[in-house]
Amino acid sequence: MGQTLIIKNMVCARCKSTVIELLTRNGLEIESIELGKVVVKQALENNYNAIKNGLKDLGFELIEDESKVLVEQIKVIVIQSLSENDSEPIISKITKEIGKNDSAISKLFSKSEGITLEKYIINLKIEKVKEYIQLNQLNFSEIAYNLNYNNSSHLAKQFKSVTGMSMSEYRKLQDWDRKELDQIV
Repeated sequence: MGQTLIIKNMVCARCKSTVIELLTRNGLEIESIELGKVVVKQALENNYNAIKNGLKDLGFELIEDESKVLVEQIKVIVIQSLSENDSEPIISKITKEIGKNDSAISKLFSKSEGITLEKYIINLKIEKVKEYIQLNQLNFSEIAYNLNYNNSSHLAKQFKSVTGMSMSEYRKLQDWDRKELDQIV
């Protein structure tokens, strides 16, 4: 009988590859994998501690608490939405996929992470802006459009509020101050 594993900090394709390698090295067959979630064909049983410790050594965490599982699902939805330049409002997407109203989701997230869901989304968007600026492929208006801002001035105000500098000032920096997505809380 298979088992579903919810894994914290699994936020990119490289993370998935790392987790696949760890699980297969420990004799597990993977049925499916997506950000934050792996279904293996057999129960962990004897491998449980080795898998849990192996994940921890790699910067991941096996999540078992139901509320933490929901919070991790929320984070994955937000990260995927930003990566896909999805035009659907992120909160709407979360409520649809999680099956709870936005108030319950916000309370759960805030209680678990010590930051509001809205602030978390803004922080992720700002990191995405930094990435776009670093790639130097889009102007500020295009970046704002890709991240579903109504206009670039709203994005500019948020960017300055979070980073303490304008997007133009950030663009001129030689030392790019970017955070890893799994480190944003």
